[in-house]
Amino acid sequence: MVLLNYIVLIICVLVGVAFLTLLERKVLGYIQIRKGPNIVGALGLLQPFADAVKLFTKEQTTPMMSNFLPYYFSPVFSLFISLLVWAVLPYQTGLLNFNMSVLFFLCCLSLGVYPVMSAGWASNCKYSMLGSLRAVAQTISYEVSLALILLSFIFLVGGFDLALFTKYQESLWLIWFTMPLSLAWLASCLAETNRTPFDFAEGESELVSGFNTEYSAGGFALIFMAEYSSILFMSALFTLIFIGADPCSLFFYLKLVGIAFVFIWVRGTLPRLRYDKLMYLAWKSFLPVSLNYLIFFMGVKLFCFSLLV
Repeated sequence: MVLLNYIVLIICVLVGVAFLTLLERKVLGYIQIRKGPNIVGALGLLQPFADAVKLFTKEQTTPMMSNFLPYYFSPVFSLFISLLVWAVLPYQTGLLNFNMSVLFFLCCLSLGVYPVMSAGWASNCKYSMLGSLRAVAQTISYEVSLALILLSFIFLVGGFDLALFTKYQESLWLIWFTMPLSLAWLASCLAETNRTPFDFAEGESELVSGFNTEYSAGGFALIFMAEYSSILFMSALFTLIFIGADPCSLFFYLKLVGIAFVFIWVRGTLPRLRYDKLMYLAWKSFLPVSLNYLIFFMGVKLFCFSLLV
């Protein structure tokens, strides 16, 4: 039953990814005062499926100088990790619901660096290599802030289980008294998923297309799906941690779509940062803020514990 539930979850995530791409194209279209996809199906609803058919039926090209096995398997591994991490959400349907779900999420987040690095290296192309190096440096930098922000909330709820966040926010959302941390988390999520204004891994003006320069057809589609699956998961995690909702309720998914819309809205509004400013933001702004909040929450927890004793 667990395996069957997980397969159903993966199918739902992949359908969600398809319609997230449609939502993004529609929203960006209206931001830029144009229509977006509106030909294939009613209101363009079949456009994602047409794109999938086009990408997976194109000829798969393999550069002569590439290291074939890592080049071929990097997109598959990337999608596998981005789908595996969905198991940490506390569904009440007999899915994998374990006590160390936050640690499992951080492990999967760290593993996500390797497919990007191997994809850039295995292509044997200087543009891909440069893109992958920038992506890895960026991801590792913002992982530190994400881990410290999560640690602050782990001190507050007293455990590594994501189900605790739902339990503790039944009467009050955590976002109301941790607003700076929630904004830092959202910006770090944008950097982790390589989204504008932090899309240096795919900075087209400097790097052609970043680490996926040599990918086309199915390989490109898998990398694309992994990125959008990560966006959906980060939106779900933000909803769970800051604006608590039970994953088995409809409100959870409405909030999730709202946060995903913010990701798209930021893309339509903000220009790309300069690379040194990106690193400055991670190490000199987010890191001190998250460390200070961590010490503050440790103090709050200790004070509450002393009152109880």
